[in-house]
Amino acid sequence: MNALLIPITRNNQVVRRSNMVYIVDKLKTLSTCMPYTPKPLDLPIPASEQNIPPKDQTQTQASIEQEEEEFIKNNYVARTLLNEPELPPITWSNWYKEVNWPQAALLCTEPFIALYGLFTTGFVWQTFIFTIIWYFLTGLGITAGYHRLFAHRAYEATLPLRYILLVFGAGAVQGSAQWWSRGHRAHHRYTDTDLDPYSAHKGMFYSHIGWLIFKPRRKPGVADVTDLHRDPTVQWQHRNYLTLAFLMSFILPTLISGLGWGDYRGGYFFAGVLRLVFVHHSTFCVNSLAHYLGDAPFDDRHTPRDHFITALVTLGEGYHNFHHEFPSDYRNALKWFQYDPTKLMISFFKTIGLAHNLKEFPHNEIQKGRYTMAHKELDKFGRTIAWPKGSAELPIVTYEEYQELSKEDNGRALVLIAGFIHDVSNFIDSHPGGRAFIRSYVGKDATVAFYGGVHDHNTAAHNMLAMMRVAVCKYGGEVEHIKKRLGHVQTPTPIFA
Repeated sequence: MNALLIPITRNNQVVRRSNMVYIVDKLKTLSTCMPYTPKPLDLPIPASEQNIPPKDQTQTQASIEQEEEEFIKNNYVARTLLNEPELPPITWSNWYKEVNWPQAALLCTEPFIALYGLFTTGFVWQTFIFTIIWYFLTGLGITAGYHRLFAHRAYEATLPLRYILLVFGAGAVQGSAQWWSRGHRAHHRYTDTDLDPYSAHKGMFYSHIGWLIFKPRRKPGVADVTDLHRDPTVQWQHRNYLTLAFLMSFILPTLISGLGWGDYRGGYFFAGVLRLVFVHHSTFCVNSLAHYLGDAPFDDRHTPRDHFITALVTLGEGYHNFHHEFPSDYRNALKWFQYDPTKLMISFFKTIGLAHNLKEFPHNEIQKGRYTMAHKELDKFGRTIAWPKGSAELPIVTYEEYQELSKEDNGRALVLIAGFIHDVSNFIDSHPGGRAFIRSYVGKDATVAFYGGVHDHNTAAHNMLAMMRVAVCKYGGEVEHIKKRLGHVQTPTPIFA
């Protein structure tokens, strides 16, 4: 990236030479900050670069339409969005027709029922502890069961564990595992598009809960769930979902609290309703907060982000950028100090023989993701820096031409180092080694002296020198020039036995 060679105009005219566009105003600004930056050499433009007709960039309307048709034909998302128009937008006049009333009734009334119970029910410590335990059990039914096992197949579970996770997942009242996984696979396949059932681009409210309260404007994109259709455990839960949801979410916690320590009311309001509110919005935060809060250490082309706060409220699902890059990895958090109780629970299942074949993406590929993003950030920083011209952007002169240009009557102090000719006129008086030393190398090849023959210059010196480039020496330097002139052919060094 050459910040010195970015496009600018001279008297509102674009200045081009050798297929490069130069920003004159930018060069003027940079030369004020870097007074040692030289002016370009006044050399004639080679005949090969003169009168080059511009490439025909015109394109007929028919060819443009043909390209668009071909793109749509081969692009499922574009084809679907074009051929399957979405429902009319929700307005104040039709909103009540577009509400999914059963889901809206549950999601909108449960917080008020929980608040009523909170202010009218006495505190019992056993119920408090049980509420937390039941929250984790039903929450893990979603994170370890619905999400990592059934939606992503990140590990394999024995039959008893599959039933346990399906039963507790039903207690989270978020639909059957089949329905939940179908939507989630579509979310991963069509992230941030209109085929994503809870696209973050539609706003935080929509991705958090709006997609459940209102009827979707269009069907989610196609997702393959044939494996779930063939899974007898998933199909059993799908058929009996409503019964299991009511039993695990309200009846069982009420009975356990009532029969266990006589707190039926607390069991219903706290372990049942209040716990359900927290489980719901904990899971919903994965669709909303995890796409807004945090950073993107593996990929920034889509909205998923990593953040420990999201992980805290979602049982470890907050390292979402990693998850979207490596969805079949049973982990969300990689480092030991990152909060991911779901990962720890799956590891525990493996230890006791209930789970196996825990999938992990290769460490090397994960590191590639980190490197790619670090490199992108470095490139972004690099675009704020003025860089020297490369060899392709400089004129090429012979060694004799370089010596001729270096004569004192030309008024330029030119020094050849490592194949580049540098104009050090503006820097010669600032050289720490003195003016006379640089003057002694004008018109000569100072490569050896610069690279340690006299002084091994540091990185700053190399960077400053590069900004003074004005030309490239044909064949590279004095020695190479002499060899070419004499017709010297390099012979390979013999290998002795």
